Amino acid sequence: MPPETAPQRWLAYAASDLEIARTVGHPHVLRESLCFHAQQAAEKAIKAVLVFRGADPPRTHDLEILLAELPTEMTRDIDRLAVAALTAYAVASRYPSTEEPIEEDERRRAVSIAGAVVDWARRIVGPAPSG
Repeated sequence: MPPETAPQRWLAYAASDLEIARTVGHPHVLRESLCFHAQQAAEKAIKAVLVFRGADPPRTHDLEILLAELPTEMTRDIDRLAVAALTAYAVASRYPSTEEPIEEDERRRAVSIAGAVVDWARRIVGPAPSG
């Protein structure tokens, strides 16, 4: 089987995070943790596109900053504001806080947005090589 390219490797990690974010029903898994993985899926998918374009992705979890590295016309198929809103899950959702717990509908929305970003990145980067 041919080796994956660097952008495809980023997408493999994005897909893994997306699958983790879709996990439901385990009593010891917090929705906050699942939303963190949704943010990570979107982040790694955007970085896959940046790498595909020959860029060295900035070391940031801020999705708005990452999206700003791409031409606007390239991101017209995704809701930039909704994607940028996932940034809140990058750090805050990983630690106990005084914020209200994340409800299931919020988790579903985060996963839906992340899934759209991963799909968008796959359309740009292309499928992984098959053996």
